[in-house]
Amino acid sequence: MTTTFARPRFGFLAAAAIWLLTFAVAAPAQPVAADAACTPTVTKSPFGRMPDGTAVDLYTLTNSHGLEVKVMTYGATVTSVKTPDRNGRLANITLYLDTFDDYLRGHPLFGSVVGRYANRIGGAKISIDGVEYPLSPNAGQNHIHGGREGFQKKVWDAQPSPRDGAAGVEMTLLSPDGDEGYPGTLQVKLRYELSDENELKIEYTASTDKPTVVNLTNHAYWNLSGAGSGVILGHLLTLYAGDYLATDDQKVPTGEIRSVQDTVMDFTEPHAMGARIEQVEGQNYDHCYVLNKRPGESLVLAARVADPASGRAMDVWTTKPGVQFFTARFLNERWQAGGRPYVPYHGFCLETQHFPDAPNKPHFPSPVLRPGQTYHHITVHKFSVRPL
Repeated sequence: MTTTFARPRFGFLAAAAIWLLTFAVAAPAQPVAADAACTPTVTKSPFGRMPDGTAVDLYTLTNSHGLEVKVMTYGATVTSVKTPDRNGRLANITLYLDTFDDYLRGHPLFGSVVGRYANRIGGAKISIDGVEYPLSPNAGQNHIHGGREGFQKKVWDAQPSPRDGAAGVEMTLLSPDGDEGYPGTLQVKLRYELSDENELKIEYTASTDKPTVVNLTNHAYWNLSGAGSGVILGHLLTLYAGDYLATDDQKVPTGEIRSVQDTVMDFTEPHAMGARIEQVEGQNYDHCYVLNKRPGESLVLAARVADPASGRAMDVWTTKPGVQFFTARFLNERWQAGGRPYVPYHGFCLETQHFPDAPNKPHFPSPVLRPGQTYHHITVHKFSVRPL
């Protein structure tokens, strides 16, 4: 059974103002005509069941221009983001799997929300107020993405949450005290919202009853030509970051913040993702960039990506201090969708987040959340097309 939720639209935007995103180095984005008969909608449908019988649902968000986002309650996972190319053809631009059973068998976090702490924590331990907490080691001797049973393996509660001019779904999760070693009972609320401005907004909030650390992100793999269509090495990337975090051989930050200037890490001007990748260790970008945030700034532009082949473009905005850029060289045909296997460089990640290992690096921005405080993080993906 499929249930659809919609809210009447007010003050419908003129087609000429729809596509807001442009690139400083390119012609303006092309507008997409609106369909006055359409309103943003939220549709709920069954997607699968956990081994214990727990139902997993799929929520489909659609805006009035035909953009579509699908999110399942297992891992609060984005399974589809459909946007048009310069010829109006829709394609899913995030890597996905065909069935729920495929996801259940294991995957490299395609579109999932990871936590309590995204990225790496060295030595699988943290210290808060002089008290040390051992975490589950799941990356050698280190801890990554919340542990063996992180938020990506939980079934979230969900309900439709439409707003004027936007389709949305709100998800909640309770993480008990001691979950994967983290102190405190953490209450998490997550909202996905697809607006008529062609923006996918992800908003995270959390509260705790004991001091703890929190760092939530979505681990989507993007391919603006379409999932399974080929490698992303020709995508043009701009990162609004003048520094990045140096790491050891386990990809745990050493604490040193390095300038990108005159290095293969420099994306302060648009570069093809693959232009210098052979000079990168392991021929793979997997680095946290330090965003150019001024004191008092909240939501800032972190990245711009353009695909010359399809004309699709994406801006990423965030309230967090860092973004992990990852080119997924490890992908292989173990994972596939639509009969097309994924291979190295078939997707890229831009994971907005606190710095990895920040709980153990006092000079990094603090990820500690205390009782009475609210964790709040917003990431916005703005989609558009570029003409030839």
